[in-house]
Amino acid sequence: MQTTKSNPGQRRVAILLGSENDLRLVEPAIGVLKELAIPYTVRVLSAHRTAEQTDEFARSARSQGYAVLIAAAGKAAHLAGALASRTLLPVIGIPLSTSLSGLDSLLSTVQMPSGYPVASVAIDGAANAALLAAQILALSDEQLMMQLQDRRQAMADKVREADIRVQRSFT
Repeated sequence: MQTTKSNPGQRRVAILLGSENDLRLVEPAIGVLKELAIPYTVRVLSAHRTAEQTDEFARSARSQGYAVLIAAAGKAAHLAGALASRTLLPVIGIPLSTSLSGLDSLLSTVQMPSGYPVASVAIDGAANAALLAAQILALSDEQLMMQLQDRRQAMADKVREADIRVQRSFT
């Protein structure tokens, strides 16, 4: 599933799900990538059930134009680690709350051996995974960097507006 068209030379983000059931938990990441017009692909790959396909995807991701991989998985959550073991691209893990409130997934995502880093966001932190991917891409894309700055400014403006409303209601 690729919903944002890619400009020639524009780097893409891959969102990889351990299960189709994980899609609902990852929709916030898709929303952020759409908002920022970052091309992306969504795939279902399993570190265990489709190990060969997962391995091939990770090995060929860079040559396919991907710049960042986001891996969402629950339970044992080995998908991010499996990808990181086969590529030098940045891998961002989203531990999902599919069992044990996501603690098992979090620990599986962050406990990588030295030399195979996986960045991790909070349990079910899909939006932040997409924002981290965008920040990585923005290192070489000034327009994207400006979009991210504008987005942060808009968030700060909303907090200031809320502060004014609350102060007025108590004066």
